[in-house]
Amino acid sequence: MDINCETIEHLASLSNFSLSDEEKTSLTNDLQNIIKYISQLDELNTDNVEPTYQVFEMENVWRNDEIVEQDANREQLLALTKEEKDNQIKVPKVL
Repeated sequence: MDINCETIEHLASLSNFSLSDEEKTSLTNDLQNIIKYISQLDELNTDNVEPTYQVFEMENVWRNDEIVEQDANREQLLALTKEEKDNQIKVPKVL
């Protein structure tokens, strides 16, 4: 990938940044060095290496959905609200 001053100017305009000529030159050099460093990964032989999708062991823990009786019923919970309408808690508009 070729990073030049025009690329930096384009990225700056997309980000709504204003950059001095010195900053553009510095960013151009920095990004070129970063891409050069990362491109070294292309030289690695990854044959017979399984892709890593997860860096630590993690799996879903499934459980059965069971309805458990609660201490409060609908009427008791609705009595705690400031307003209710049609057996539902009425809340202020968010948007």
